[in-house]
Amino acid sequence: MKVFTLADSSRTDRLGQALARTRPQHAVVHLEGDLGAGKSTLARALLRELGVRGAIRSPTYTLVERYPLAGGGEAWHLDLYRIGDPAELEYLGLDSADVTLWLVEWADRGRGGLPPADIQVQLEIEGDGRRAQLSARSDAGRVWLRRLAGDDAIADVS
Repeated sequence: MKVFTLADSSRTDRLGQALARTRPQHAVVHLEGDLGAGKSTLARALLRELGVRGAIRSPTYTLVERYPLAGGGEAWHLDLYRIGDPAELEYLGLDSADVTLWLVEWADRGRGGLPPADIQVQLEIEGDGRRAQLSARSDAGRVWLRRLAGDDAIADVS
């Protein structure tokens, strides 16, 4: 587990950028935290670092936003806050998706219908900043966190 104190949104951006630089080829990230905790901000920074251009919208109302990645593959950013039952995920066609990167907000609402997380990111509001706790949930996630710890840019995040 890795814990980061994010004093402002620029630190959240740097964490997202470092996650992008160190990610495995295929990855699943579950983003947890209260409304306004910074889940979409972190996802946006990660996607930007992976070469996504143009508008990066929060999927709060659309449930899923898809982005082609500069290095190939596709990232899906999901926000399941409005899902009442995991069975509703069937209508999104997730089982037929060939996705390189999953960024899933409110993943607990889609239990059983989502790929398991490699990393779970728990974001909490702390004063004017945020606290990010990253936990590995797979072997790939453990390798990812080790790479992240070795990323030079991560040293100035906390």
